[in-house]
Amino acid sequence: MDTNGKSVAGSQSIDRALMLLSLISTHGGKEVPMPVLTRETGLSRPTVRRILLALIRSGYVEQSPEGAYYPGPECLIAGTSAARRHTLLDVSMESLLRLADASGDSSFVSIRRGAHSVCLHREEGGFPIRTHVLQPGARHPLGVGAGAMAILSALSEEEAQDVIDATRDERAAQFPGFDDAFLLNELAIARDRGWSLNPGMYVANSWAIGVPVRGPSGTALGALSIAAIDSRMTPDRQPQLAEMLKSEAARIEARQRPNRPT
Repeated sequence: MDTNGKSVAGSQSIDRALMLLSLISTHGGKEVPMPVLTRETGLSRPTVRRILLALIRSGYVEQSPEGAYYPGPECLIAGTSAARRHTLLDVSMESLLRLADASGDSSFVSIRRGAHSVCLHREEGGFPIRTHVLQPGARHPLGVGAGAMAILSALSEEEAQDVIDATRDERAAQFPGFDDAFLLNELAIARDRGWSLNPGMYVANSWAIGVPVRGPSGTALGALSIAAIDSRMTPDRQPQLAEMLKSEAARIEARQRPNRPT
């Protein structure tokens, strides 16, 4: 193989390894069996196994006695280092606690990663019946879910369309209800009212409301959201929850500005 061929093959291996590591991480620390990895990546079992062995040797992945896989200790080290620069979770915790306490429902903070949204944390409210649709580490295309749609709504028209184009195949395979027509319609509604609503589209009876969180430069950094069972997301309560979210998003944004009191 020539030098260029080796370079392409090496880049492909790195891309696949990162894809597997990201996929394992999105399950919130739970063990992920081999059939899930092959199905969601489209790679053959021998290829997945070969890459996993390399990740295991480096400490980024561990294997359970049952043969499933989960994040290894090196992920913690990498995450801790990254957290020193990406502090959205730190500046959001007070707001998440207030939202969960005031609403009684589950509050979430998610961060944008390219064309996707990754849940950083969920805080449980006091209401005894909860929705468990979104867990820390869960990764969705922007637009799939209230928080992910809130982030999408904060992007420019051109950037939002780029995201929709980039995630089309993934949505068709994993989130068939979120086709282009649905996303564009919900995007227009979210922009018009200033908050997004997911009326049980991802999991039946699990509704959520989201608002974007912007960084110091004004770009979409992530989102805050509240999820509850459908009976608690009545039309008259939705705007109330949205205002709570907007208030906390403003506090988070203020905390990120240098030399500004919170």
